[in-house]
Amino acid sequence: MEIKDPGFEYKNVIQITEQDASRKFIANVFLWMFVALGISAICAYVFSQNQALYQMLRDPETGRNTGLGTLVMFAPLAFVLIISFGFQRLSYAVAALLFVAFSAVMGISLSYILIVYTAGSVIGVFVTTSVVFGIMAIAGYTTNTDLTKFGSLMMMGLIGIIVASLFNMFIGSTQLEYIISYIGIAVFVGLTAYDVQKLKRIGAGLEYGDASAGKMALLGGLTLYLDFINLFLMILRLFGRRR
Repeated sequence: MEIKDPGFEYKNVIQITEQDASRKFIANVFLWMFVALGISAICAYVFSQNQALYQMLRDPETGRNTGLGTLVMFAPLAFVLIISFGFQRLSYAVAALLFVAFSAVMGISLSYILIVYTAGSVIGVFVTTSVVFGIMAIAGYTTNTDLTKFGSLMMMGLIGIIVASLFNMFIGSTQLEYIISYIGIAVFVGLTAYDVQKLKRIGAGLEYGDASAGKMALLGGLTLYLDFINLFLMILRLFGRRR
């Protein structure tokens, strides 16, 4: 049976494949991640180079955090919880504003890195982290192997790292800190590949131009940003040179 063209004319119709949608989504995810890294880097540099600003975070006489310094240290966790758990209720504009604020506060809280470690070692560790992160991101995006079970193991490892880190805050063991750092590198390397694959699949399932896609890309950017920062800190603890 032959079906005749009823005479309708379609103009400006664009067919978006799952692969195209996934690529656009991942591109937006990495854009948010790079924006966050840029904001954090600028804030960390400004507060580390301006003595007056840095003294607002740490008392120069005692070397301890001030009230503001303590607030800044825990504020990033509060931002992550608000964005993650309030994701469905937040508008895209509010979520974006919170994400930018989180990036700035995170950068301020990391300003001590540029005081404690030499500039050369910070740059070297950042480059190393970028290379490792990039390799694992490509691996996660291109592999056909389902990393779901692998990701579950990495999440269990992350929980273990958090518990061990809290425990070490009370005992102050240098040896345990090294062990945590080595395990942390392995965990965040694995999580990078897992998270990229997960985001790739999310992108393929979103409608092109859907309003929720913007927020999902923002949340994905937050996820990869945290993977990168934590991997950077773990490597820095092991190989960074102190002043």
